[in-house]
Amino acid sequence: MTTVLIADDQTLVRVGLRKILESDPDTTVVGEAGDGEAAVTAARNLRPDIVLMDIRMPVLDGIEATRRIVHAQPLTRVLVVTTFGLDGYVYDA
Repeated sequence: MTTVLIADDQTLVRVGLRKILESDPDTTVVGEAGDGEAAVTAARNLRPDIVLMDIRMPVLDGIEATRRIVHAQPLTRVLVVTTFGLDGYVYDA
């Protein structure tokens, strides 16, 4: 069973990703976060295998949230999900 945390400031995106992921019986969405700080806290508390992370979010952006999560939890993988076409955003994460 793979556990996933979804971090995106757009509710509709989180709902859509949850529906897609939950269609796989081997995947469980353990939580959602609407900003980067909430994502860091949720990752610390829930210990997901994977975090789906948006780059642009309020409070704390996805790049810094990714850094904090990976530093604190090296076994958690972060997959950046974004509509931005600029590679620099992704490489910074």
